[in-house]
Amino acid sequence: QVQLVESGGGLVQPGGSLRLSCAASGTIFGYTVNWYRQAPGKQRDLVATITTTDSTNYADSVKGRFTISRDNAKGTAYLQMSSLKPADTAVYICNLHRAPSDYWGQGTQVTVSS
Repeated sequence: QVQLVESGGGLVQPGGSLRLSCAASGTIFGYTVNWYRQAPGKQRDLVATITTTDSTNYADSVKGRFTISRDNAKGTAYLQMSSLKPADTAVYICNLHRAPSDYWGQGTQVTVSS
């Protein structure tokens, strides 16, 4: 069982930046890492993915603004977010996936507001 803890969320003004971290209790080697987000009353949406070979994919809404990365040695994944918009406000949740296993963190709140 892998425990995930997200950090780095907070309140930021539009146009600002944040870096989220997802720290695992064990290795993340061999897992695909996903960042999801969920706004109040809305479904959970996939934001960014990094595979075991460091291939990345992004939702259209964040392309060019968000960057996902991983440090297998530290057991940590990151989501660098820039040019933030109010529409980015949500709880951001980290996921590790390697079939048939899925592990989820509790999430970290990101609020973009002036």
